[in-house]
Amino acid sequence: MNEQQRTELEAAAFRRLVQHLRSRPDVQNIDLMNLAGFCRNCLSKWYKAAADDLELPVSLDDAREEVYGMPYAEWKQRYQKEATAEQQAAFEKSHKP
Repeated sequence: MNEQQRTELEAAAFRRLVQHLRSRPDVQNIDLMNLAGFCRNCLSKWYKAAADDLELPVSLDDAREEVYGMPYAEWKQRYQKEATAEQQAAFEKSHKP
């Protein structure tokens, strides 16, 4: 496999992951963080960092919209729920310094 093919495969896998996350707004970011150690916001920040590395003009809001499929504020209003005490406790336990 050459570098171009690798890049195309990685891009396709990224697009598939983003589409999957968009199709599952019922899965809360805190659940993703607790189970996988990353969430949609992390993915947005990685996207932004990659754009910065390539000196492309992408804002964090642009990156979030790319991942969420809509403006972040709209997604939060539509889908984000208040974290439960159990979710918060699991987060704190799994993210101790």
